[in-house]
Amino acid sequence: MISHSVEEYLEAIYYFNEKRELAKNADLAKRLNVSPPSVTQMIKRLADDGLVEYQPYKGTALTGAGIAHAQKVVRKHRLLERLFHDILGMDKEKVHNEACRMEHSLSDDAAIALCRTLDNPATCPDDSMTLPSCTLDVADCEECLTEKPEASSLLLTELSNLKPGERGKVAFVRAGSNAYQRLLDMGLTKGTVVEVVNAAPFQGPLELSLRGATLALGRGLASRVFVEVLDGDLETPPSHPHGPYHIS
Repeated sequence: MISHSVEEYLEAIYYFNEKRELAKNADLAKRLNVSPPSVTQMIKRLADDGLVEYQPYKGTALTGAGIAHAQKVVRKHRLLERLFHDILGMDKEKVHNEACRMEHSLSDDAAIALCRTLDNPATCPDDSMTLPSCTLDVADCEECLTEKPEASSLLLTELSNLKPGERGKVAFVRAGSNAYQRLLDMGLTKGTVVEVVNAAPFQGPLELSLRGATLALGRGLASRVFVEVLDGDLETPPSHPHGPYHIS
C-alpha cells in the first residue's frame, strides 16, 4: 500500500501528464507547496519504485503502474468534488481543498457507491476535467447499478496506458459487441499476458507482443482492454492459433 504523500505526488504528476505534458520539478513544487529538493528526492524514490520515468532537464511521466495508482486517487478526488458541489451545494472554488482532505481515506467500495449515487458523473465541477475510467468488470453503468460489484484488489488500468517494456495481464474487455469479439479473436482474452513493445508518437498505435505473436493496436481499442499491471519475469503463454493481427 502506498503512502498518502506518494499518492499526492502521483496525482500531481497525473495532472500534467493528462494534458500531455511532462511534470517539471518546479511545477510540482509549486503545485504541492513543497521545496524543489523535496521534489527531487521523491521523484528519485518513485523512479526506483517503478512508478515514474524521469527525463533529465525535461520532466517526469508516470509508468503504467504509476498511472494505475494515480487514477484511483484522482477518480476519488473528482467524485468527492462532485459530492461537495452537486449534493452539498459548496462553491466550486472550495471543493478541491475539501476533496484533498478526504480522498486518501475513501475506500474503493465507498468510491463505487458514491459514483452510483452521483449517477456516474463524467467530469469534475471546478475545471471540467474528466474522471479516470471505472475499473469494474461491468459492461456499463446500468449493469453496475443492477449487479453492485465490489472493488477489485488488482492494480488495473487500460492497456493504452502501458509504456514500451511494460506488461499486463488482461482482466476484462469493455467494448461494443463487434469490437469485443474482434479483440478476443486477436487473443486479448482474460488472463493473457501482453507486453507493449513500442508506442507510435502522437497517440499512434501500440505494437504488442502476446501469445508468441506481434500486432499493432490503435489506442482507442487498447483503451477498451483493462489489464493488471505486472512486474518481473512471467511465463510466456502459448501461441494464439490465428497468428498476428494489425488494427490501426
